[in-house]
Formats: sequence, structure tokens, C-alpha cells
Amino acid sequence: MKLKKLPILIYLCTLSLLIALGMWQLGRAEQKRSFLEQQKKGLSSSEVLDLSKHIEDNTNSLRYKKVQVVGHYDKAHQFLLDNQISSGKVGYFVMTPFIIEGTLKAVLVNRGWVPLNQDRSDKPNINIVNEQVTLKGRVNNFPSVGIKLAGAEIPTVGWPSVLQVIDAPVLSEKLGYQVLTFQVELDKELPEGFKREWQVTTIMQPEQHVAYAVQWFALAATLTVLFFWYSIKRTKDE
Repeated sequence: MKLKKLPILIYLCTLSLLIALGMWQLGRAEQKRSFLEQQKKGLSSSEVLDLSKHIEDNTNSLRYKKVQVVGHYDKAHQFLLDNQISSGKVGYFVMTPFIIEGTLKAVLVNRGWVPLNQDRSDKPNINIVNEQVTLKGRVNNFPSVGIKLAGAEIPTVGWPSVLQVIDAPVLSEKLGYQVLTFQVELDKELPEGFKREWQVTTIMQPEQHVAYAVQWFALAATLTVLFFWYSIKRTKDE
């Protein structure tokens, strides 16, 4: 009797897995549609949000939006985000805290890419001339890494401080004031910046996820046909 139940159990478990995978792919497709719609709106909008008046620490709602903000750079405490590639060369993103006027909050401004010197101990010149400014830029997530190693978010001692991964709470603790959880990519036309080639995130299209979902559902249907064929054949044999 147990042997007869085993094929049914295997079938039901496998079928449930295949259907779950298909539903997961459909969910991912919907997520990608929402992301692409948000991306399109952010990139096409001419509206410039005044971050000084609307401080919303929410990357999902602000991503790719154009913003302006009044305040001043904390030029004494800057970060170099390591292992950034531009035109096949390794360098840093210069991440400078910008303290928003009238607050104790700061947003990290990505001032662009600088090349790595042959001697790593020789840090690039990232000095700032003007502290008090009104800057413009585009909100984005912090640059990501493929594999996050333990301790990668811990900045080095001294200034400018080098780090591999940006973690806003860690930097907030180091600086002594709150750092928002997104970056502002400095407008290419503004001074105090370096090489700026801001990219748009490319992702798998929703249609690809739907295609994968169809494949999982097709496998589920094929499995069902094979299971019933096997059941009928076994019944006849008995």
C-alpha cells in the first residue's frame, strides 16, 4: 500500500513546487513592471524636488528623481568607495556628506569617479573649495556589490576614509549625525565634481519572467499528463 502512495506523494510535492516557481516568476514580473514604471517616471519628469523641504528617507519613492538641496559639504569627512570601474580602469567614487540646511541630517553626494593611484596609500585629491552651496542631482541607490565580504562596510581610519560598501547606519555612527539611505548623483554641469557617467539600472524584462513562468506551468502540466498516463497504465497492468 505504501508503494502505491509514494508516486502520488512525489507527484503532489513536485507539482506544488512547479506551480510555486511559476507564481514566483509572475510575482517577479509584476515587481519589474512597477520598477520600470517608476524608473520611466523619474527619468522623464522635469520636476525638481526640493530635498531641503521634503526630506523623505525612502529610496523607493525618490529613486531617479531630480532634486535640489541647500546646505554645505562636510569637506573634512569624505569617503572613497573602492573598486569602482570606469572605462576599464579601477578607481573610487567620491562620496561626500552634504549636511542639509536647518537639519542634523546629511545626504551622501556622489561627486563622481577618480582613478586609483599606483600607490594605494597615495589618496586622490578630492578637496572642496565651496562649502555652502545649492546643488542639484539625481537620487539613486548606493552602488552595490556582487558579493559582500564581512567587514566591507567598515570605513578605514583617517580621512578620506576608504570603504567597500556603503551602510548608512554605520556611517551615521562614524560621523555623529544621520546619513540618509540614498545617494545624490551630482549634476554633470555643477562644479566640485569628477568624472560623472551616471547609469540607469538594467534589469531582466517582465516578459522574460512571464516566459519562465509559462515554462514552469508547462512542466507542471506535462507532469500531470505523465502521472495520469502512468496511473492508468499501472491500473491496466494490475
